[in-house]
Order: sequence, then C-alpha cells, then structure tokens
Amino acid sequence: MIDLKDITKNYGGKTKVQALNGISLTIHDGEIFGIIGKSGAGKSTLIRCINMLEKPTSGSVIIDGDDLTKMNEHQLRQERKHIGMIFQHFNLLSSRTVYDNIAFPLELIGASKEEIRSKVESLLELVGLTDRQYNYPAQLSGGQKQRVGIARALASDPNVLLCDEATSALDPQTTKSILDLLKDINKRLNLTIVIITHEMAVIKTICNRVAVIEGGIIKESGRVVDVFTNPQSKTMKEFVHSVINMELPEGIVKLGVSDQPTPDRCTLVRLRFKGCITKDPIVSTLIRKFDADISILYGNIDYIQDEPFGYLIITLMGDMETQTRALAYIKELPIGSEVLGYVPRNH
Repeated sequence: MIDLKDITKNYGGKTKVQALNGISLTIHDGEIFGIIGKSGAGKSTLIRCINMLEKPTSGSVIIDGDDLTKMNEHQLRQERKHIGMIFQHFNLLSSRTVYDNIAFPLELIGASKEEIRSKVESLLELVGLTDRQYNYPAQLSGGQKQRVGIARALASDPNVLLCDEATSALDPQTTKSILDLLKDINKRLNLTIVIITHEMAVIKTICNRVAVIEGGIIKESGRVVDVFTNPQSKTMKEFVHSVINMELPEGIVKLGVSDQPTPDRCTLVRLRFKGCITKDPIVSTLIRKFDADISILYGNIDYIQDEPFGYLIITLMGDMETQTRALAYIKELPIGSEVLGYVPRNH
C-alpha cells in the first residue's frame, strides 16, 4: 500500500513556488490508481515524490509500511528497485537494442548472463516484442518503444509501477493497446499501477480510482464511476465534458431557457445514473405514475470497466403541480438530478 501523508513540495528560495500543498492519498495494493490534472497542476511532481526522485519539503511517503522520507540514499536505492517507472518520451538508450535496454537494470544489480537472458526473454514475450529484440529504438514505433519501457520497468520485479503521461505521445489506437497491456500486467502480476495523465479517456478506460489535482491540491477523489458521474471540481467537470456531451441541444437553447417556472413552461432536468439503476424504466414509470408527458432531449449510456453509467436530459410537461410532483419523485430516486431551467411547452 502507498500512503501519502500531507505532502508539500516547494521550489525556489525567497520567491517560493509551492508545487504541492498538503497532498494525502492512499493507494491500495493491486489497484490501478489515476491522478489527473491539467498542465502545471503538480501531478508529475507528485509521482516523482512517490519514488523520491523529488524529495518532499514536508510530509511522509509510506510504501508497505516503510517511510521513504526517512531513508538515506543507500536505502532509497534499494527501495527504488521495487518501484518501476515509465515515461512519456520513453527514455530508451538509443545505442542499445531492445534486448539490451531491458537488460540494463539487471546489469546494474549484477545479475548473471543466464538470469538476464531468462528474465528478458520472458518480458519480451509479455510485452509482445520477441521478434524485435535485436532492433534499436530508432527502428521502433512509438507504441513499441513504450512496450520496451514497460518491460524495462518490470525487469527488477517491482511491486509498484509509476506511469508519467505514458500514453500522451501516442495515437489513440496505440494508446488503447498500451492500456490493454497495462491492464493485463496488473491482473497477471497483481501490480499496483499509478497513472499520471491529463487524458480523461485514460482514466475512464483503465483506472479503479482517481484523484483530481489542481494547483497542487487534491480537489476530489474516489471510484472513477462515482467521480465521473458526479464531478465536484471545476477541473473534473471540464474533463468529463471532454469525453461525454452534456450540453443542451442547440435547438433547445435557441428556444430560450428561463430560470423561473411559469405555467407556460416545462421543467428541463438532467438525470445522472450508474450501476443497476441504468436498467430501470425511470421515464416510463414517471409517465404512468403522474400521467405526465416527458420528452427525452439527449441520452447516453456508457461503461467504466464493467459498470454502466448514463445521462438523460428530459423535459417534464403537464401543469405546474404535475411537474412539481414528478420532480419530487425524481429527487427520491437513487440517481443524481438537477433542474437546468424551464423551456416553452411547444418546443
């Protein structure tokens, strides 16, 4: 388990810049944990504090019960053997073949040639690069280079794999293949993976839990499906909007959305739901229960891993009493809801 306690990181002298401000997070063994934020939010500084490439100004970094902030350099070198890291720009040695890049960390710890051969061959098979072992980095695609980076990071049998914007330099199809590989490695090796990214699609595809960082502060955290369906911070709302359209249809906006209910208008409501409730006939139940006319303006159902979630934008029609009763019923349901305004009845 990784336990970050009140991590602060300052840079500079008199003109101090605070990159991290009181970060506290717990990352469980075997999970894939995402940290998402915009450029300059502090996410790369945070991941480098986990393996102490950046020493926190204050706070504790505790991995499997050991506080890395209290270790000397020799102890840290030993501890880092259990923490692998992959990077956005791969950081491969251009003068070494794929085989030799993966072998490099094993050479540094004095492994025998036979130990190196056995380990490298198994890693080449794991990342699907057995036929590329004698190629040099310049002969590889971006996705293949990242696969070499992953294999090299796994060479020392780490318990934790840190991924710093590992897919940012890749095209969407290659990104998917790398994320699939990381998921497979996580399951096979029960490896704890921490992913730093500014791409919401990465978090949605692979992570179990996520923390949102903004200005060096964790704004919110939790299960991806929970944070995704009910974002609290401005940053997360913007990220969610980048992968799912929650805007009002342009035709409705043109009709004019009022913030005041009147007898000649309908209530415009956004519904958010997840899990088993996505299978419930909410709209048809409202129609039957309140004899109300309901119009669906927008709808979307998607999945985060195996859990369904969705959004609906609807209008509640009928007289004001019917709309009020229907809205009160919605508020009692185990779903999220919000009134977006009021639109003309004849929309």
